[in-house]
Amino acid sequence: MPSQLPLPFSQTPTYAAADYIAAPTNALARDFLARPAEWTNGRLILWGEPGCGKTHLAKIWAESQAARFLDGRNLPAPCPLSTPLVIDDSDQSDETALFHLLNAASESQKPVLLTAQKPPARQTISLPDLASRLRASLTIEILAPDDELLKTLLTRLAADRQLVLSQNVQTYLLTHLPRTAAAYREAIARLDRAALAAGGKVTRALAVKLLAEMSAQES
Repeated sequence: MPSQLPLPFSQTPTYAAADYIAAPTNALARDFLARPAEWTNGRLILWGEPGCGKTHLAKIWAESQAARFLDGRNLPAPCPLSTPLVIDDSDQSDETALFHLLNAASESQKPVLLTAQKPPARQTISLPDLASRLRASLTIEILAPDDELLKTLLTRLAADRQLVLSQNVQTYLLTHLPRTAAAYREAIARLDRAALAAGGKVTRALAVKLLAEMSAQES
């Protein structure tokens, strides 16, 4: 029976502006984040698959605007707002709580940035008034990473862990990993742990084993 790689230690993601990778896939989102006065009804919804950079961009914008950053799964009671608002994972929110917060933002004339995995038109929203407000918002997709972004991400993730990847290993990972930032982060974390456990370097054979085990765990 093949041995299982130990799970990586959990890491707290960093959301510094300097760590964000600008690319054509997120250019439209970055452009509109710089112009909140042009958001439809004062709201912008960034949506895309997990790991595409929604939360990172939202954190950067929140810091630049001194905005209040909220986890959509744990929304507070509505109150008058004195700052712009960010609601991360808004599609996981209690609908009534989200509806009242959006109303509070409108009354306070403060912009609201929301993130979600799907656009409002593809979400199942039970509250008609909430559905109406969300669908009347500026909505922009952050596209899946392109080849150049993935290559830059792989290089940066490896450097962050002081992990040396040969060109052979890099090519294998770039051509075989799922094309999501989340998969790249998971793979590098596991490779780092595996290399430390084995007391050696990252080889192509280790990368092949790692991807096979990741694939088996997902199936």
